[in-house]
Amino acid sequence: MSSRTIPREATRRGLNREEAAIYFGVSASKFDQLRKDGRVGPAKLIDGRKVWDMHTLDEAFDALPSENENNDEEEWRAIL
Repeated sequence: MSSRTIPREATRRGLNREEAAIYFGVSASKFDQLRKDGRVGPAKLIDGRKVWDMHTLDEAFDALPSENENNDEEEWRAIL
């Protein structure tokens, strides 16, 4: 098992930064960019330790645009 894989038995609701990035499917630095531009919300604090709620991550992921979401209209304009 690679170090980037979260074992099923270890999965929990609160994830640290690296785990949250893996769960989201991006690198830790990309996760930081998503946080900075507001696409991923702030962490919860547990005694000063930052953890991200999986439910909040799911909501942020669902809010991302789909690949063809904006391209359909542009394709029609190109055809006309």
